[in-house]
Amino acid sequence: MTRRGLLPHLPDRRVVRVRWGDKPLRFPIPGELLEREISGQRIETIDRRAKYLLLRMSNKAVLVIHLGMTGRLGLFPAASPRERHDHLRLLLDNDLELRLNDSRRFGSVEVWPGKHAREMEDDFSSSRGLEPLERGFTGEALAHLATGRRQPVKNFLMDSRRVAGIGNIYANEILFAARIHPATPVNLLDPEQWEQIAGATPEILRAAIRAGGSTISDFLGSSGKPGYFQLQLSVYDRAGDPCPHCRSPIEKTALGGRATWFCPSCQGMKPQG
Repeated sequence: MTRRGLLPHLPDRRVVRVRWGDKPLRFPIPGELLEREISGQRIETIDRRAKYLLLRMSNKAVLVIHLGMTGRLGLFPAASPRERHDHLRLLLDNDLELRLNDSRRFGSVEVWPGKHAREMEDDFSSSRGLEPLERGFTGEALAHLATGRRQPVKNFLMDSRRVAGIGNIYANEILFAARIHPATPVNLLDPEQWEQIAGATPEILRAAIRAGGSTISDFLGSSGKPGYFQLQLSVYDRAGDPCPHCRSPIEKTALGGRATWFCPSCQGMKPQG
């Protein structure tokens, strides 16, 4: 969603100056590489891989940004006041600044130098899971990735080594749409259930993209306007509310340390054995 908001504004703009804070994010900010590989370059386009934004520069370098849990990107007049948690600022040739703000500092900033960017991107991509919006995202492919595993299906969907870019909100909504209990071990899912997951996943994600993203208290779209996908959520953060299908109360539990919501009627566990 952030990528879609930035695409009309960043391509063909030149980065005049780069500034960064002295506090590390998930990793230290690579100031030397930012100066050498990003400053003075023209932004050609923005791509996405899992939860990472890839700003491709005219010298073939790539600025890689992960927003973490609380990160947000926005465009601001260069003279406007900085906020406390602005960790990266790119001054553009139209007197706007692209600013990365991250209050909890779980995000990251990396630079792939132009000479090595292709090799580094290949290594990066090989360690990431299936892309939910690409043609290869099928029930058969998911079942293959789950071979020999017994973890709950919600944890599986949120494992970026298996599936790219599915966070907690969307994992809850996907499994509700597929009518599968989030604690179901992946080794107990049948081919039909995997196909239900493979079908529900792009539907949920595309609905979120159309609606502008899933707004929670600390997320803003790149335009500064909140997204509205939260108005369409069926189970996430709705414990005690009636299920939109059967009216049973939505229940809440925890899986892998993450809050999890489900309908006990629509998403009942299949008997084992």
